[in-house]
This record gives sequence, C-alpha cells and structure tokens, in this order.
Amino acid sequence: MSRKTTTLCCLCVLIVCGATACAQEVTVTADVALVNSGKKIKGHPAGNVVLWLTPLGGATPSSLPATQDSNRPRLVQRNKSFEPHVLVVPVGASVEFPNRDPFFHNVFSLFEGKRFDLGLYEAGTTRNVVFDKPGISYIFCNIHSEMSAVVIAVSSPYYGISDAHGRVAIPHVPPGRYTLRIWYEDTLPEGLNSLTREVTVSQDAPSLGAMRLPAMNMPPGHQNMYGRDYPPPLPDNPSYERH
Repeated sequence: MSRKTTTLCCLCVLIVCGATACAQEVTVTADVALVNSGKKIKGHPAGNVVLWLTPLGGATPSSLPATQDSNRPRLVQRNKSFEPHVLVVPVGASVEFPNRDPFFHNVFSLFEGKRFDLGLYEAGTTRNVVFDKPGISYIFCNIHSEMSAVVIAVSSPYYGISDAHGRVAIPHVPPGRYTLRIWYEDTLPEGLNSLTREVTVSQDAPSLGAMRLPAMNMPPGHQNMYGRDYPPPLPDNPSYERH
C-alpha cells in the first residue's frame, strides 16, 4: 500500500471516528418548576436555575474550545444593573466587567467563591477577574445598592441555565454517569443539597425529567464591602469622586 493511500485511509478513519463521537453526544434536557409549600408558584418565572453535570467513575470532562475575545464571558454594567444577572463559567475562565454606564462603579465580591474588589472605575473602562476555583460568587457594586449578580464557576463543561419557562438544555454531553447539581438564588442551601443526585445519560434517556425546586422570597438587602449599610445615594455623574 502506498504512503498516499495509507494517509487517505487514516484520514477516513479519523473522520468516521470523529463523526461517531459527535453522534454519541446528547443534549440533556430538564423542566424546572418552583414550588412553595409543595404547590407550584403561579406566575413566577422559573428562569436562572443552573444545572451542571460532573462525570463519575474517574472520567475526565471534555475541555471546551478556547474562548474568542468576542465570546468572552461578560457581566456588563448598564442602567445600574448587571447583564446577565446569572453567569455560569468553567473554572479558570476570565470574566470581563465593562462599565457601560455614564458614571463610576465599584464591583466587589466578599462572600463565597471568588473574593475581589475592582475599585472605582469610570465609564467606558473594563476590569477582568479570573474565577480560578469552583464556587458561587455574589457580585455587588459598592456605590449602587440595587446592583447584584451571581457568577457560578463549575469544574465541568456540561451546564445550562433555565429560561423563563423553566426549560434547561445542556449540549454535547457524552453518555455516562454524572453527579447532577442544581443552584437557584431563592432556594436555601439545604434544599439545593437535597437535590444533588447521580444520573445516567444515554441517547435513549437524554431527559432529566421534571424537577420541583422549593423557592422562597429571600431578603434582597445587603451591606457594602465594608460591612456597613449603604449611605444615601450620591448624584450619578462622571465627576463623582471617592471622599
């Protein structure tokens, strides 16, 4: 067999194997409903419920492709809010915090997950944070008490966030056994822990079924990064300076 023929055969094998591997991957789905005292909460959006799958049995998660600058995860500050409110990233991801408001912000997180203080920075500038360990990071602004967001860093590429109807889709999951974990902002930690379980993903069983999450109205208040109540708001303008 000639070298050219051998090379063509090898390429064909690689293409077939690659197509087979892609065909084996499935999109895992789930439907989430929020409940209170065992009853579904009518009219309450079921969005921003996070599900992620961690392989069991010593399997190594597939690595995600390198993130292009245009697709880099961002928490944009606009109209005194963070967009999006909930962001899920793989451990090691660098998240951008661009200020698109016409005034200063001071983004910080001093709770679980990644602890940081980006300091005071002006309109049109950006700061970056690397989320180098798994965990839940609650994000606030030290100037505007109404601003809040959550960054969830997970040690797996297999994760999804529910839409407003409670539907979740996790693409490109190889068949196998996984630990399923769930997070929702208005569910207490003990409730979330009780939902952790082992699941088996296959082409014949790509759905995790219907899930009911106990939800309650959490108090929205929080203190600033100095552990004090927020002072009365100052006028928002580009000339704002720290005193």
